[in-house]
Amino acid sequence: MRGRSFVCCGLLALLTLGPVPGSMAVAQNARALRHLTVDDYFALKRIGDPQVSPDGAWVAYVVGTKDLEKDRSETRLWMVATSGGEAISLTAKGSSATSPRWRPGGKYLSFLAERTWDQESGSQGRQVFLLDRRGGEAVRLTSVKQGIEHFEWSPDGRRLVLVIRDASVEKQSGPWVIDRLQFKDDYVGYLNRLRAHLYVLDVETMALRQITSGDYEDSEPAWSPDGTAIAFTSNRTDAPDANVNTDIWLVKPDVAADRQKPVRVTSNPGSDREPVWHPDGDRLAYITTTRVDVPVSYLQTKLALIRVGEAEPVLLTTESLDRKVYQPRFAPDGRSVYVLLEDWGNVHLAKVSVKDGSLSRPISGQRRVEGAAISSDGTVVALVSEPRIPSDLFAIDAKALSPPSPLRRLTQVNQALLGSTYLADLEELRFTSTDRTTQIQAFVYKPQAFDPKLRYPTLLWLHGGQESQWDAGFEFRPQLFAAHGYVVVMPNVRGSGGRGIDFTLSNYRAWGKFDSQDVLAAVDHVVELGFADPDRLGIGGWSYGGTLTNDVITYTDRFSGAISGASVGLWTSTYGHDPYQEWFDTELGPPWKNRDLWDSVSPFMRVEKITTPTLFIGGEKDWNQPIIHSEQMYQAMKQLGREASLVVYPDAHHGIDRPSYQKDLLERFLGWFDRYVK
Repeated sequence: MRGRSFVCCGLLALLTLGPVPGSMAVAQNARALRHLTVDDYFALKRIGDPQVSPDGAWVAYVVGTKDLEKDRSETRLWMVATSGGEAISLTAKGSSATSPRWRPGGKYLSFLAERTWDQESGSQGRQVFLLDRRGGEAVRLTSVKQGIEHFEWSPDGRRLVLVIRDASVEKQSGPWVIDRLQFKDDYVGYLNRLRAHLYVLDVETMALRQITSGDYEDSEPAWSPDGTAIAFTSNRTDAPDANVNTDIWLVKPDVAADRQKPVRVTSNPGSDREPVWHPDGDRLAYITTTRVDVPVSYLQTKLALIRVGEAEPVLLTTESLDRKVYQPRFAPDGRSVYVLLEDWGNVHLAKVSVKDGSLSRPISGQRRVEGAAISSDGTVVALVSEPRIPSDLFAIDAKALSPPSPLRRLTQVNQALLGSTYLADLEELRFTSTDRTTQIQAFVYKPQAFDPKLRYPTLLWLHGGQESQWDAGFEFRPQLFAAHGYVVVMPNVRGSGGRGIDFTLSNYRAWGKFDSQDVLAAVDHVVELGFADPDRLGIGGWSYGGTLTNDVITYTDRFSGAISGASVGLWTSTYGHDPYQEWFDTELGPPWKNRDLWDSVSPFMRVEKITTPTLFIGGEKDWNQPIIHSEQMYQAMKQLGREASLVVYPDAHHGIDRPSYQKDLLERFLGWFDRYVK
């Protein structure tokens, strides 16, 4: 939704990445650069989904752009040699493409795209296309009316496993008739029983076979190395809407769904997901949670390994690690598994031994690793972001994988923009909570030409989650605020991720209590350090960051202005209107039984104490944290005669996606803080 005083990481991290980033950092100190602007947000390119070719020579990836004039976003496919060199465009402007996947053999690259393929019906669902990487037009492989949600190639390159949602018999024309416990979702709307299942397509004969069925969601298919089995993730309990008990299952790709029953591989009552095959074809690694007494989002995920046919898995990351891991990838020799590891405001690439669970970190330091692909020779291609580097691709040669590993930069998609723009360094603060029970971390961005003798208008910018964390990756909004003269403080308060289960559970059944105390402790700390002006303080955030803003301003009048984005005010009014019924039932219990608890975590019940001018803002069709909360908070503030404004974006969901709305949002953020704080 849901120690040290200062450690400067921006310049140091840039210098570790090679000559190009280093020279960019030097240039920032050598000459005056222009300030970051709102429009720069729409000039930034965003990289995702790196995929290394079977021979390890190329990496394909997605580049996303935003077009303000046309008010839309677009994604195109590119590739670059893993040895370095100029990037090559694979798809043209004007039509988005996603999910690049190399066909075994490496000559062809496949992807998903929405292009009209039936002129009579105008059918335009996402289909699989195949492109010769040496050039030429893409060829459409599938013609599924409802579109393809996901696909993967078989090891021999002759078949595709497809994730396809059941087709609707007729177009919705009457009322929605609801019979599911989980009956709505943001961006989707009211839910029916049209489920996603697995199909196998023979590319030569174009024969399509459905291999799973039932009132269940099937996802994350993974071919066994010999192509005789497909592992997948599914919650096949009697009441899948009432729990998060996903398991790993196996099906045969050449047997129809009505002639086989999936074989259950895992039996853990928690969540098992993200299956990947060991090269031996006998074992599966996956991500698991081992507790069911608290919501799964709080839990520290573990890497597990199980031999197919055996009941008990081996936990490769144990309770002693006490950190979230995800995105497992086997090394080619099968001796280790790569995972992303969340730790103290960073996301590292970790390498875990299959033999004994020992762990190293080929990519560590103050940065955020967002994804990784492993080539056949063991070379790692990682998507890495740093305070002054939006996501770019870096490689680690197989022979250099022992930490510390030198990163070799492959892409510089934003060099033209960032080479002329000032970006703030990131500083880390650590200080003791007001009750002296734990240490709190915060990241700080400062304006250009910062003078330590002066006090600056200061913004406390809070993360969503609530179990998420601020990390050392690139963040546009605090950079924009710093460019407009603000010091920006981003605390990882109690309840945040990256610090283990006890820290994340600090606010269990007490939302807005200890995390609010930590926000105020961060204020005290930066005021004491001398650069924050206690008379010019602002606060804001999105999702749970907006909700925590609501909480904090009910406890104090220290802030001159607040922005509450996509927030919650009265938790009982969200019951049945958002997708978190399982979470609420686990943590808070039914509101008709625990009304006092629900009220105690609701900032709306303390709204009369708010005197801070507050902007409430969100999407009209947000079913994640519905706009009713902002409306209620706003109306209460107006009824009390307090300064408040309400902005609602038509047809927008929890994330404000339309470029024109995003521009308006950023300008309103700056306008509100400039008016009330600066």
